[in-house]
Amino acid sequence: MPQDNVFFLAACVASFLVGLSKGGLPLIGMLAVPTLALIMPAFQAAALLLPIFVFTDAISIWLYRRHFSRRNLLILVPAGLAGVLLGFLTVAAVSDAMVALIVGGVGLVFSLNSWLKRGVEMPPRPADVPRGLLWGTAAGFTSFLSHAGGPPYQIYVLPQKLDKLTFVGTTTIVFAAINAAKVVPFWMLSPLSGDQLRLVAWLLPTAILGAVAGRRALNVIPEKTFYALVEVGLFVVSLMLCYTAIADFASR
Repeated sequence: MPQDNVFFLAACVASFLVGLSKGGLPLIGMLAVPTLALIMPAFQAAALLLPIFVFTDAISIWLYRRHFSRRNLLILVPAGLAGVLLGFLTVAAVSDAMVALIVGGVGLVFSLNSWLKRGVEMPPRPADVPRGLLWGTAAGFTSFLSHAGGPPYQIYVLPQKLDKLTFVGTTTIVFAAINAAKVVPFWMLSPLSGDQLRLVAWLLPTAILGAVAGRRALNVIPEKTFYALVEVGLFVVSLMLCYTAIADFASR
């Protein structure tokens, strides 16, 4: 298969994954940048996909406009924006591998701890400002560097045991704000060419298809199964982040 076709296929897959995540299947979108990074530098892949994230954020906000936790938004949105600023200020000093290893390690510890406590019925943990500021800032920071804000966000929100629609709606709005805040810094660091902008336009229908598929899947997935899938997804993504970070360090 010609190289151009391979690139376009990978871009379509990445765009569809972004759409799935915005439609209601969280964490799947975190696989988009690694998919595209197989054939181009990771930060350039993140920059190329950012318009797809922003566009599908708008669709997702409309889909879940009646389902969100106001208290979580008041805590997490400002914290996420602070994390974006921190990421912009430190992008030259922090490597993708370092961020991946930290985020992946924390995600693995959280997942394993949750599974070890599986037999113990834990009451919902309410949203609180100190933890929300910590994990919200971490989500904005890691999202800026590699679109990997999911694990820190999940660590804070999952113990609250929100219903699945509120969970997805809150996630949508928080990351819509974070992604919008990333547009200008990304453009300053890695502006897209005319050809890349045309490619984004070609990829938008694929992202819309993914969003529709994700929303329909959420409708039929029982809430207990949904959260089990979220936990498994968090573990798999965290494991993948650790693996790619270790492989990157080993290749140096």
